[in-house]
Amino acid sequence: MNLQDRQLSYQQAILEATDQAMALCPDVIVLGQLADTQSGIFGTTTGLVDRYGPERGRDFPVAENLMTATAMGAALTGLRPLIVHQRLDFMIYSLDAIVNWLALWLFKSNGKSSMPVTIRTIVGKGWGQGPQHSKSLHSWFAHLPGLRVAVPATAFDAKGLLLESLFSQSPTIFVEGRGLYSMTDHVPEEPYRVRFGRAAVRRQGKDATLVAIGYMVPLALRAATILEKEGVDVEVIDPRTLTPLDHKTICDSAFKTRRLIVADPAWQSFGAASEIIACVAENLGNKLQANPARVTLPDSHTPMSMALEKLYYPTEETIAKAVRDTLTDKLSWQRCAASWEINKEPPLPAKQESRES
Repeated sequence: MNLQDRQLSYQQAILEATDQAMALCPDVIVLGQLADTQSGIFGTTTGLVDRYGPERGRDFPVAENLMTATAMGAALTGLRPLIVHQRLDFMIYSLDAIVNWLALWLFKSNGKSSMPVTIRTIVGKGWGQGPQHSKSLHSWFAHLPGLRVAVPATAFDAKGLLLESLFSQSPTIFVEGRGLYSMTDHVPEEPYRVRFGRAAVRRQGKDATLVAIGYMVPLALRAATILEKEGVDVEVIDPRTLTPLDHKTICDSAFKTRRLIVADPAWQSFGAASEIIACVAENLGNKLQANPARVTLPDSHTPMSMALEKLYYPTEETIAKAVRDTLTDKLSWQRCAASWEINKEPPLPAKQESRES
C-alpha cells in the first residue's frame, strides 16, 4: 500500500499516537478508568499495558480529582502523564486540581517548574447519551490562563496534536468528539507534531467564512457542499486549538468574504463562538457586510430521547440555513429588529386611583 494513501480512523490515530509516544519516551505514562482492559477506553488504549507493562499503563479508581493530583505529582518527578476520562462530564470532578493547581503551576512557580500533563476527555453525542454524558465544555478550559485546549476534528490532527501535547511542557486539555471516532483520514505512519495555534483551512471559498469547532467540522463541510450546488462558495476554517487561537487565519478569511458564521458544538451563551465573533468584530469593525451568526446547541440540557436529540443537535442543513441568512442583508437586519422587539421592556402599569371602601 502507498503510505500516502494510508487511512486510519480517529480512534486508531489516538491509539497510534499514544503507542508511539510511549515507545519514544519511557517517561510517558497512561492513567484512566479501564485503561488497562482489552476494550481500552473505546479502543484508544488497547494493548498498551501488554507492550509497556502495568507501571506505564494503569487503571485508576473512580476518583477523578485524585487522578489529576497523581498525574501532577508524577509530572514533578519528570514523567509525562496522559490522563483519560471516558466523558468530559466525569472530568468535572477534578476541577479543583485542574483550576487551582494544574493551570496555575507555571505561574506560581515563577516559570521555574513545568507541568507536562495531558488530559484526554471525550464528549458523547447521540444514542441517548443524555445530559451527563454529552457536555462539551471546551470554552470553560479555554478561559483559564495556563491551559492549552485542543479540539481535533480529523484523525490526522488527533495524532499530531496528541503527540505535540505529550511532548510539550504545558498542561493540555484534549477534547475528543466520540462521534468522530470512526471517521477516517490520511495519517502518516511516522510520528509527527501539529503545532498549536495554527488553524486549518478545510475548504477555500469567497462568499462566507464558516468557522467550525470539533465535531461541527464534518457538518460544516457537508453544508458547504449543499451550498455549492446553490452557487454559494463557503470557506471552512477549523481552529484545531482554542488556546492558543489562530486569530489571524480567521480574521483574514472574514476580511476576504465579509461574512462570518461560527458552528460550535456547545451551548450558545458565553461560548467559544462568542469569543471568535468578538475577535473578528474587534479587528474588522464595520467591514463585515452582515451580522455574524452562531450555530450552537440550544441553551438547554441534552435530552435522552433519540427523537428529541434529532431536534436538539444542529445538522448540516441548520448550518447551511445560517449561511444563507447572512448572505441576505435584509434578512439579517430583520432578525435584529425582531430580537429588539422581543426584548423590549414592557410598559409599566398605569397608576390606578386607590378606592376607599
